[in-house]
Amino acid sequence: MQHAAVTAWQRESAVAARIGKAYPALSKAHRKAADYVLANVFRAATMTIDELADVVGISLATANRFAHALSFDGYPAFRAALVLDFASSLAPVEKLRDQVQRPASSAEIVAAALGADMQNLEATRRALAPQQCDQAVSMILNAERIFILGFGASAFLAGIMAHALEPYCRTVQSVAGPGGPSQAGRQFFKLDQRDLVIALAFPRYVTDTVTLTTRAKERAAQVLAFTDNPTSPLVPLADVTLYAQTERQLSPTSDAAALSLIQAVCDAVAHRANRSVHAASKMTEAVLPWLYHADGVNPSKMKNKSGRTATTTATIKSAAKAK
Repeated sequence: MQHAAVTAWQRESAVAARIGKAYPALSKAHRKAADYVLANVFRAATMTIDELADVVGISLATANRFAHALSFDGYPAFRAALVLDFASSLAPVEKLRDQVQRPASSAEIVAAALGADMQNLEATRRALAPQQCDQAVSMILNAERIFILGFGASAFLAGIMAHALEPYCRTVQSVAGPGGPSQAGRQFFKLDQRDLVIALAFPRYVTDTVTLTTRAKERAAQVLAFTDNPTSPLVPLADVTLYAQTERQLSPTSDAAALSLIQAVCDAVAHRANRSVHAASKMTEAVLPWLYHADGVNPSKMKNKSGRTATTTATIKSAAKAK
């Protein structure tokens, strides 16, 4: 066999074991198929029999006989065994394959997607645990520093969460920056029990998120997890976990449901934070020069008789009333 490097999949997969056992007795054409599968296992798991036959350069009948040579009932059983080795990773691909075969208009797809997100939001709302919500808000408000951890699509959610929490927290930042996971690892070296790591992970889970969350626990930092269900790899690592149902038919996860839960928690933080109105007013004053005004007049540059800008006067008045 032309594969000296033994991968973890080759060591553990039932399909790889069958190929290894049958390889000496395989025909030349069947060995071509076996070599391709071993070298491109994930891609092979997503292929129809026509696609595998075409890329290997064999007939459909030969591809089916190859599956029989490995003691499968046929190609569908062979492919099902391959998919099983990557069940969680390939689940969205298989759902997409199933959905695109069903005729539907664009309007029907849009309506179905919105309906699915409505169901996700309702399921998320029903699953809220009051004690965990209170604990999550307390952890955020009491932390000396907050690091929001998320990669892949969750990196965008992390940025939105950092933006929403900024007026009410001492130090908050998303670690999904230009340096990537290694830079986050450097930042986590300085974590201690005064810090909070908010870890975001939804299917399909990113290994770097789990690895860095483990590092945070080793440094005695508190961990607040946002994830989809109790089998998530973040759950054993978290002090508090909040769940969002994120099921979707044509993509791996619903970012809408996850984002709604994140924004809801940020609202709860704003409601409980000390002097939250004052903080919001000061933040508004800081960004006012960059905000669009329909009449073309920027209130931040208008001065009253006292020499103060209109915004400064309004901020002082609102701050006096702030809690």
